[in-house]
Amino acid sequence: MHRRTVSLLAVILITATSATAQWINYPTPGIPRTANGNPNLSAPAPKTAEGKPDLSGIWNLTTTAGGISQLKPSEIKPWALKVSKEREEALGRGNPGVNCLPTGPRPPAGPAKIVQTPTLIIILYEDLTYRQIFLDGRDLPKEPNPAWMGYSVGHWEGDTLVVESIGYNDRTWLERGYPHTESLRSTERFHRGDFGHLKVDATYSDPEAYNRPWTGKTEWRYFADTDLLEYVCAENEKDSVHLVGTLSDETKNAVKVAPEILSKYVGTYLRPLSGGRPPTEFKIALEDGGLTVTGPTLSNAPLTALSESLFTITVVGAFLEFDKNDQGAATCLMIHGAERDCRADRKK
Repeated sequence: MHRRTVSLLAVILITATSATAQWINYPTPGIPRTANGNPNLSAPAPKTAEGKPDLSGIWNLTTTAGGISQLKPSEIKPWALKVSKEREEALGRGNPGVNCLPTGPRPPAGPAKIVQTPTLIIILYEDLTYRQIFLDGRDLPKEPNPAWMGYSVGHWEGDTLVVESIGYNDRTWLERGYPHTESLRSTERFHRGDFGHLKVDATYSDPEAYNRPWTGKTEWRYFADTDLLEYVCAENEKDSVHLVGTLSDETKNAVKVAPEILSKYVGTYLRPLSGGRPPTEFKIALEDGGLTVTGPTLSNAPLTALSESLFTITVVGAFLEFDKNDQGAATCLMIHGAERDCRADRKK
């Protein structure tokens, strides 16, 4: 079994694992429940006194789609493409999240707590970062002070909250190591279709790094009967000294695996989490003769085969291994990190 540095994805997965030791099971008051006492996630979305959807609550990121992978190389400025390749080769060592810094426009791993008032929404994360979304009618500042989490204002369009954000510093990374400048701008549309599900459709633009805008989608699930658990990344941090190696080192022993074998790994895999948190979902797809993985923090990330069952997630260097039955079909996948292994069972 290969052993190497803890990678960006492994850090994210281990972070999420350590955060599952939530507070004692304290029932969230005032929420709809089924006959057996579980939260009724399909109940109607709650409304505020002003008649707007109330987004308040603790939410867990379940799926991610879209992103910069939609763009063709010709639609990315040469300097930005060069930076992304350098970061890919370095296996994401300089990623702010890996180095215990805020993740900026990408939500950090773990749950998020939304606190909604008529004029302000606050989003709190377990890593002690936060966002403010002003609903008091103010305009975006003309010359914002560059900040890790940007500057956001919002307004309602029917039952959809529309949030415009600017003022990001250029120190954070977009997905898969792509850079951005201080010209980055985002428009997010939050829609709570029922009690238990929140969808966010986002459009991003950065004309100094990309030749056209791109879109992304995230889906969140209500996380009841618990609360945030403080997570201080740098506390007792021992991973950074293991951040070594390159993508070239990881892929020099790549092998060719027949598509008929790869096709037996295609499917959805669920990693159960404790503390009442919903499962983490990973989707394995076969595209252009190779496998890709999509999860809460990755969208169509390519896998490089090191054997018939062992793969490296190319953009971050984590190892993903399939367990197979007698017919060669995968029953589960394991993601190997420096601190622990993460198991996800195939969805039937």
